Amino acid sequence: KNSVKAMEKELVTWSLQGREKAALQRSQIFQSPGGKDLDTKVIVVLGKAGMGKSVLVQKICQDWSNGEFSQFEFVFWFDCKQISLSEKRYSLKDLLLEFFVKPQEGSKEIFEYILQNPAKVLLVFDGFEGLHDHENVPRCSASQPEKDLCNIKDLLLGLIQKKILNGCTLLLTARPKDKVYQYMSKVDKTIEIVGFSPQQRELYITKYFEGLPYCDNALKLIKEHEYLFSHCYSPVMCRFVCFLCETILEMGDKSLPSTLTTIFLKFVQQKITPMQTDIIAMQNQESLATLARIAWYLGGKHQSAVKSDLLPSKEVKEFALKYGFFQPFAFPRLSDSGEEEFGSTFSDFVIQNFLGALHLMLAEEVKDKSLTKYLSFQSKKKKPYNWLDLVPRFLAGLLFLQDDPYFCFLSSKDVNQSTKKQKTLLKHIRRLQINELCPERLLELLHCIYETQSNYLLQHVALRLKPDLSFLDVVLTPPDVHVLHSILKKSRKEFSLDLRNSSIDMQGLKDLIGLKNVASFRASLSDTVRLWNSLEQTKDYELLRVSTEKFILDPFKVKTMKDVTDLSDLVEMQEKVINCVQDASGCSSYEIPAIKNLRKIEFALGPVCGLQGFLKLVEILAAFPSLQHLDLDALSENGIGDEGAKSLSEVFPTLTSLETLNLSQNKITDVGAEKLATALPSLSSLKTLSLYNNSICDFGAENLAKVLPVMASLRVLDVQYNKITGVGAQQLTDSLRKCPHIKNLVMWNPTIPYGVLEHLQQLDSRISV
Repeated sequence: KNSVKAMEKELVTWSLQGREKAALQRSQIFQSPGGKDLDTKVIVVLGKAGMGKSVLVQKICQDWSNGEFSQFEFVFWFDCKQISLSEKRYSLKDLLLEFFVKPQEGSKEIFEYILQNPAKVLLVFDGFEGLHDHENVPRCSASQPEKDLCNIKDLLLGLIQKKILNGCTLLLTARPKDKVYQYMSKVDKTIEIVGFSPQQRELYITKYFEGLPYCDNALKLIKEHEYLFSHCYSPVMCRFVCFLCETILEMGDKSLPSTLTTIFLKFVQQKITPMQTDIIAMQNQESLATLARIAWYLGGKHQSAVKSDLLPSKEVKEFALKYGFFQPFAFPRLSDSGEEEFGSTFSDFVIQNFLGALHLMLAEEVKDKSLTKYLSFQSKKKKPYNWLDLVPRFLAGLLFLQDDPYFCFLSSKDVNQSTKKQKTLLKHIRRLQINELCPERLLELLHCIYETQSNYLLQHVALRLKPDLSFLDVVLTPPDVHVLHSILKKSRKEFSLDLRNSSIDMQGLKDLIGLKNVASFRASLSDTVRLWNSLEQTKDYELLRVSTEKFILDPFKVKTMKDVTDLSDLVEMQEKVINCVQDASGCSSYEIPAIKNLRKIEFALGPVCGLQGFLKLVEILAAFPSLQHLDLDALSENGIGDEGAKSLSEVFPTLTSLETLNLSQNKITDVGAEKLATALPSLSSLKTLSLYNNSICDFGAENLAKVLPVMASLRVLDVQYNKITGVGAQQLTDSLRKCPHIKNLVMWNPTIPYGVLEHLQQLDSRISV
């Protein structure tokens, strides 16, 4: 379980710059980082619903048909939400050559060729989360899976576990939060689709309206509604917003709805209400209510598709197809004599979410008291009740729109019932321990509150947010940033934000740190340096000054080579920032507080890059005048050795504030100890020095003993678990008599005879073992 959680976390934590550097072209999907074709075989493409995973795999198939990806002679593409409905059992041959495409002749020979040449086969399963069992850990039960008849799930599991067609390439698409993590040990490469950048959003909108007389007006109108524009990072939402904007502009209107809920209300209204009689309107209301019930039912089963013969009536099916809520599809026939089966799937995941929420709003059997279990911001980190993760937002929005003319046309239900449900939601939110919510649940709550547009609720939540808000390693999408910004702005409190590894975009970072009541923030160093560069180039010196004053760096932990590089870039940036701020403010002396006040650096790079990274870090240590604690004791060991110790000793005179130096477990020998000892007296503030678990012998101990009397500030020295013998121990003890300022000398070593150490401890009680 822990390894699965760790994998899940690794897949979603990036700085914005890190994401951009790791970006792939389509042509690189089947390549290793070195640019060669992968020998590995299972590739997973992750992305939230509506991010374009299906479009990507369709484009890959199209590219292959045009001659790209020539390493594959066969490409088979399956839409999992359709094939999951099939209850028939198949052999691998049926799946590939009957279910997918039936050759006119030579099926047996083609299948034999596929079995003998699996490396030339690409199998694409789009929407993989729709296939697997959501309750049990998956296992392939077939004894001879390439020949036996299996259900679709067993066949796919056999492929992933490499029991079937071992050597083929599998490309799976899935949503990040689903149980795809059960299979991560089998996955060779993971790719995430993160949506449009602000520039791509503008490009999409411009292309959508290209050639229309109101092209420029459309982009301007959408960008003016910042919340809607933020949602355009999702391709599906961008298309919805464009469609609605087009409809509104054609009608001569000049305003867009302000929330997602009102967008979809208007969207549904535009679809089904023009030029209707009362009778048709009533029929449409009934059909819509039935469709909403189906949406919710399927969501509970983690499905979006249904066999057409399972729909309650022909009228509902025709209604859904006519107004674009459903898309039809045909099941492949395994024999020419069989009857053709048809199915329907919701044309869009977001539509299914909206209709699911509409069902909870309209259904009489959903009592007001049971409503809260369908919301996903409980104080404990429970799983959402339903797979339709946007339902809580739409539900909250609908509960506060019951008097809205757009809502009234959807239902003839009793308004009093809706009012009771609204009061239940209000009571539930008032009882919530908002300051105890984990970041993901807090964001979900903020979205729900924003959808209500209730001033009371917005103010209620704003006043109860805790002052330290951490979104460390939590991806913040543009809509997340917008609602967070809107609610923070309403609070009278001062906030400290941790935005590290949140993938927050540049505009979002500017907006949040520009708030007067955001007193301090942490962000990925590379993103912060890029922000400051951007502000310097645009001559926004006031925000540059504000952001440098609010930025926090302490404590700083070095875990990768990139951390060292980013810290160096920050120091290098300092002079440019200082000049800009001094010129703009007329201040004659200015220092970046984060650099000036950095007190602790933890170095945990590990043995592979430890020395290389440390030598680079040493070059900039003098830039931190308040550095008090330098800790190189990492669990993975850094191994800076004598070379690192020598390099560090050379900058000791600049570290005037250093109080704690931990060089434990770093493979330092007598050579390094001698270099350190020579320079240690220049550390005028040093109180604690740890050389625990190195390779220091008697010569190193002798050199340390010589300098102890002149190190007036030193209180604790730890040299245990080295290779010091009784000779070195005696020298340290003799030196200790001249050092009344030292409180503790930790000296147990396996090479010191126990009787000797006990004797020395009796001579000086400050010696501990």
